[in-house]
Amino acid sequence: MPDFKSPSWNHAVPAALLLMAPFDLLASLAMDIYLPVVPAMPGILNTSPAIVQLTLSLYMAVLGLGQMVFGPVSDRIGRRRVLLTGALLFAVTSFLLAGASDAAMFVGLRLVQAMGASAALVATFATVRDVYAERPESATLYSLFSAMLAFVPALGPIAGALLMQRWGWRAIFITLGVLATAALLQALPRWHETRPAQGLQSRPAFRHILRSATFWTYTLGFSAAMGSFFVFFSTAPRVLIGQAGFSELGFSLAFATAALAMILTTRFAKRFVGSWGLAGSLTRGMGMLLLGAGLLTAGQLLATPSFWTFVAPMWLIAAGIVFSVSVTANGALQAFGDVAGTAVALYFCIQSLIVGVLGTLMVVLLDGDTAWPLVGYASLMAGVTLTALQRLQRRQRVLTKPAMAESPDAP
Repeated sequence: MPDFKSPSWNHAVPAALLLMAPFDLLASLAMDIYLPVVPAMPGILNTSPAIVQLTLSLYMAVLGLGQMVFGPVSDRIGRRRVLLTGALLFAVTSFLLAGASDAAMFVGLRLVQAMGASAALVATFATVRDVYAERPESATLYSLFSAMLAFVPALGPIAGALLMQRWGWRAIFITLGVLATAALLQALPRWHETRPAQGLQSRPAFRHILRSATFWTYTLGFSAAMGSFFVFFSTAPRVLIGQAGFSELGFSLAFATAALAMILTTRFAKRFVGSWGLAGSLTRGMGMLLLGAGLLTAGQLLATPSFWTFVAPMWLIAAGIVFSVSVTANGALQAFGDVAGTAVALYFCIQSLIVGVLGTLMVVLLDGDTAWPLVGYASLMAGVTLTALQRLQRRQRVLTKPAMAESPDAP
């Protein structure tokens, strides 16, 4: 693995977070802030609801699959150029979307916007891998990214609704364009190239990465963590508003406590991760998912839906999410420093597929008006991850025994 540290990347963690976080958040915000205007868009664009649905579905598809293109590209031409190009695409298309009046143009611009978001996202996380892979700050950055991202589904639709009510639907895309432009202007003088010199590699990167048991184990852990939040996000309105009788405001406040639990856990994550290590942190994170699922099961069987039976157990799952995502990127990507862009792309793409397919199936098959989808997803994926981690550790012990036997210091 290349031992590369960019001499020009000397930002402290708060400065690095301020520089990187906008590109992570904007990719998700472009989906969530747009949701309140979706019902009105068929009339605005004089098209069918099915065409408008494409602006959601295709955005998500391109956001995930585009990383499979931009990851390898960033390994060849560098993170900075991919990030700046992606941010520029996102900003320009956001402004153009605000002026669109034709359905075909609107769908096409959303695709280009998703390409820009995908490029910026993969370049951001490849940079984190380049700079912080061997440093304790990585746990803090990854957990803070996840904690902040948890707020986007909660606050994005509210912000979109307020913008639409005050200035109309075009204000949503103007806001996205302004935010992307601000992030781009901040990055131009400060985002220095971090790609290792060995990044121009010739080995078949995809095959090499996908054959790694370590990569798969930690990617499964990432999928378990983020998918649990996805299922919670998907079922919480139906459980809290539909079953427990919460108002929209009450629901938003209750939902926000789960994100707050993630942020509070982040405050202590670095200290614990340093003591537990990668495997120990992932094990404990998955254990918290299983314990939270157990509490949800008890609440579902023994009581009626309420804040304490549905949201409070999610606090424990939220803590498990933070401890898991604090280490899963380093665990999955640690052996691929020379092809970090490609590895990051696969990491996010596989996670998106698992969460999108399995998470949706859980919501559909296990009654989304109950806690059962979250119980099912968290239990299944945590169990699969712990099994994979156990097999990986057993394999590593077997591989280290011959080396120890051959050591001259061995008894």
